[in-house]
Amino acid sequence: MKRCLLLLAALFGGLSPACLQAQAPTEAKAKKSTGQPEGFHELKIGEPAPDFELLGIDEEMHTLKEYAGADYLLVAFLSNHCPTSQAIEERLKQLARDYKSKGLRVVAINPNDPAALRPDELGYSKYNDSFPEMKRHAKEQAFNFPYLYDGETQKTALAYGCLATPHVFLFDAERKLQYQGRLDDSRFADVKTVTSTDAKNALDALLAGQPVAVPVTPPHGCSTKWISHREQVTADNEKWEMGEVTVELIDAKALAVLRKNDTQKVRLFNVWATWCGPCVKEFPELVATSRKFGLRDFEFISISMDDPETLPEVKAFLEKYNAVVPNKLKPSLKAEGRKGNAYVFNEANSDALIQALDPEWPGPIPHTLVVAPGGEVIYRHNGIVDGDDLRAKILEHMGRFYVPEQP
Repeated sequence: MKRCLLLLAALFGGLSPACLQAQAPTEAKAKKSTGQPEGFHELKIGEPAPDFELLGIDEEMHTLKEYAGADYLLVAFLSNHCPTSQAIEERLKQLARDYKSKGLRVVAINPNDPAALRPDELGYSKYNDSFPEMKRHAKEQAFNFPYLYDGETQKTALAYGCLATPHVFLFDAERKLQYQGRLDDSRFADVKTVTSTDAKNALDALLAGQPVAVPVTPPHGCSTKWISHREQVTADNEKWEMGEVTVELIDAKALAVLRKNDTQKVRLFNVWATWCGPCVKEFPELVATSRKFGLRDFEFISISMDDPETLPEVKAFLEKYNAVVPNKLKPSLKAEGRKGNAYVFNEANSDALIQALDPEWPGPIPHTLVVAPGGEVIYRHNGIVDGDDLRAKILEHMGRFYVPEQP
């Protein structure tokens, strides 16, 4: 199982061996009294901006002194993975553009340790929070401000008191804190959902020579992923390894019902067999996909073409590769009268399977199909899947942000 965990780390973290082996620094040991790490400092209004020296995605070191010429400095703690952080990116870029001529500089800092995120915390993003992935994310989203990495030591996040991503800190010309908290009051990407532009309001007050009316607001987003959280990730992986898989027989008629997908879930179907080399080779990618979207409305349904009499061997294979059902899915499976997501096809003629699942399937295995609620095909592939491409297609359909519920 260690091999599976290493694969998941490589898929979702982009982590170097040095990063994976690094020991948590003293300042990142959890405080029992506050729940925050040792060395955590809640920056107060009027306090000076803590200095920093951090590597940016431009491969240059950046310090606080570099921005001394700016009349106002907004330090924004962001991350690649968090849907709330991603949702405010366009508004933050717009703020940087609108107020650049008025003396504002924006600096973004990623505070997170990428090894402190569970795979299912990455279900809204293509990327983890590693430095190489920061480069790719910032390029794709056209960041118009520096993006710095603090995840290795987290000294800057501790000094500023970063509670979440996003969390912003606005300083005046003397680099005294004048506002801290959320950028605005919406966790959604649609600017129409914003009713209070808190950071902008604070900036406007400073420009007018007025005190900030509301200098502190609660940040909303994903909690900072401190180095000390690695222990929780390890415990989660160990629990996942111990999970059991329920395997049932299925016929074409029952499969057609699943394929129709009268649910709110995106369904990933994969037809495979234990004796199929390409199937075995790609299987870890399918499990990794299931884990990535484990907190979303998503399920991985495996259809084995093994002899029904070898069902115990199929079960052993699936448990070896940790193809367990995420906890979030279990209530919906129970409501549908299903025990699990693993099946062995029990009819002699595979033509019925092809017609029930995908009439465009040419016949060989492995075969993969992803269907949206209502049955629309959003991904189809015969042969070994490219895991990154598969997950990108699913994410493209499901979206990177939280969205308001439709009335």
